[in-house]
Amino acid sequence: MFRQIECFIAVVKNHSYTQAAIDCHLSQSSLSQRIKELQSSLGVTLIQRKGRSFELTAAGVYFYQHAQVILDQLDQLVTKTQAIATHAAETYTLKLGYLRKFGSQEFLQAVAEFSREFPQVKVQIHSDSYAELFSQVRDGHLDLNFSDQRYELSSAFENEFLTAADYMVVVGPQAFTNNQAVIDTTELADLPCILITGADEYASEQTYYREVLGIQSPFQIASSFGEAQMLATTGQGYIVVNSRTAHQINLTANRVLKLVDHGRDLTQHYYAYWKKDNSGYYIETFAEILKAQFD
Repeated sequence: MFRQIECFIAVVKNHSYTQAAIDCHLSQSSLSQRIKELQSSLGVTLIQRKGRSFELTAAGVYFYQHAQVILDQLDQLVTKTQAIATHAAETYTLKLGYLRKFGSQEFLQAVAEFSREFPQVKVQIHSDSYAELFSQVRDGHLDLNFSDQRYELSSAFENEFLTAADYMVVVGPQAFTNNQAVIDTTELADLPCILITGADEYASEQTYYREVLGIQSPFQIASSFGEAQMLATTGQGYIVVNSRTAHQINLTANRVLKLVDHGRDLTQHYYAYWKKDNSGYYIETFAEILKAQFD
């Protein structure tokens, strides 16, 4: 039936049996026979002859509109199937990135599962900051990135939502000792916010904390998470984390409070994203495996 549908679409597009026969590399009589066979298989009339011309029935119009979609999907299926066969026969490298600050447990579990399923595929992993990872994917140096959402999602990318986490802050044991579990950004304005970042990321991180999270505190930099915790313990500032990364905190030395901004809940969203024009079987499969780690 596939060939018959191709012939039917060619007739309608060209509004001519003669030109459709040329496009389909058939004689006109063979083309007409294919159309008859299609109508017989469906048990409906799709085309009504009117002298040397013809017109579509209502059923024909409906079938034409939907048949084009089906053929497009079939073309994609054939293309991706051929790509899988090609990749299986060649050495293929999947280049993945993940956000350094998030931690790697779910990501590395996904990599391990993917590698078990596709041992012929070489996997390269790169960990970095949000801005650097985005640039790497945009410029084609990474196939897929796992990161938080900083700005509006781009239509140039496939964006697969993975998980969300509430923002939290880490403070020393003597800070805000009224047994509160939630703290507002307004209460933190006089206490330094500790950024665990390099000098190259400082400006972009500060902008994000100011504009998105509503942080108005002065900033100071820590070179490592351990250093940041020690600063918090001694009352020299606080660290912004989230409910998924808070397990890294030493709760015998510090406290973790839920962060809000003027009463507004603050939530961090994480995505796997890749360029639409670079989408492929292995990229999409890894995204599915990664998403399953958060279900």
